[in-house]
Amino acid sequence: MKIVLPKRIQQLGPGLITAALIFGPGSLTVGTKLGAGFGYKLLWVIPVLIVLMIAYTGMAARIGIALTHSPMDHIRKRYGRFTAVVLGLGMLGITGAFQAGNSIGAGLAFGELTSTSTSIWVIFFAIAAISLLFFRSFYQILEKIMIALVLLMLASFFLTLLLSQPNLSSLLKGFIPSLPNGSELLTIALVASSFSTVAAFYQAYLVQEKGWRESDYQTALRESRNGIFILGLLSSMIIIVAAAILQRENIEVNAASDLGLALEPLFGRYATVAFMVGFFAASFSSLIGNATIGGALLADALGMGRSLSSWPVRLCIIGVILFGSTIALLYGGLPLQLIIFAQALTIIIAPAAAVFILLMANDRSIMGKHTAGLRRNVIPIAGLVILLSLAIYNIKSIFF
Repeated sequence: MKIVLPKRIQQLGPGLITAALIFGPGSLTVGTKLGAGFGYKLLWVIPVLIVLMIAYTGMAARIGIALTHSPMDHIRKRYGRFTAVVLGLGMLGITGAFQAGNSIGAGLAFGELTSTSTSIWVIFFAIAAISLLFFRSFYQILEKIMIALVLLMLASFFLTLLLSQPNLSSLLKGFIPSLPNGSELLTIALVASSFSTVAAFYQAYLVQEKGWRESDYQTALRESRNGIFILGLLSSMIIIVAAAILQRENIEVNAASDLGLALEPLFGRYATVAFMVGFFAASFSSLIGNATIGGALLADALGMGRSLSSWPVRLCIIGVILFGSTIALLYGGLPLQLIIFAQALTIIIAPAAAVFILLMANDRSIMGKHTAGLRRNVIPIAGLVILLSLAIYNIKSIFF
């Protein structure tokens, strides 16, 4: 008997994949440190990031529907092969640099749950991720896995939230904008980890892989919004849990996994298990998602095609997975040099991705009636200004 899923469930995909690949160990760690250090005071940043990401993923979804070819192919034809290759290499560099953190996060979660070596699980999940590429319909498999992992994250972190019993009054005050002393760098890290124009850029590809056309226009916009709302919900829950437990108990943390371990003395082993399951889901979803973005965009920039079912694209994705797992095994985490390299690349590539999204969204020759007007440009331009401001700040802190 064939099971027919409700239409709304069938329409899930690109937006949830974008949310899953953005919300990884990096986002978890930043959210945990923010909550532990400053309580609920920076919750107001999340709605701002939601608005910015909805604007950019909405633009990218419209681009994906309007273009008959891929965004990178359009850039190559309009702005030259060199521009496309540099952009593709930059996006590969960012995703590859952070891939080690995704690999070690997935391994660490299962190592903690089973009291076994992290390295064994790093290797296992690298093999598991690569094996998915051998399925004929990789996008459909990717979509189903990402939806399952997002649901797992929601359930795990919501259960942890209920156990933490946050102070409702303080929580609500956290949505009043303020910037506590000493929170500047972590706030920038939160913006950098959650406001991902590279992930938004790839939303156009996911829409095309989904096969959406003009008739699916409203569905694509609604689904991208839903995915970003879920991203905001996950980020908010981590900050709230960290504030309710770590700050209240005055526990210092260095990583998101410390939050999971801190739960056990307070609520028992099952609370740690619940959190670590969500931590694994966040790590493994980003492991697959980041590799897919980096590999697919590089392959397309080099003119090897955009389809996730083509082997040149799959081989590029495998390369990113192997790179991340190798670094994780050699260093047991993300080396400082690689973090600096990723930050330096992000300074350049994040604004560049935003610029190209804006250029394509405002190109009437490809967008037609869906060309972005003044109203649709206001928020993305404000987001670009924020990215450029952060770039200037980071250039000063890294190089001077």
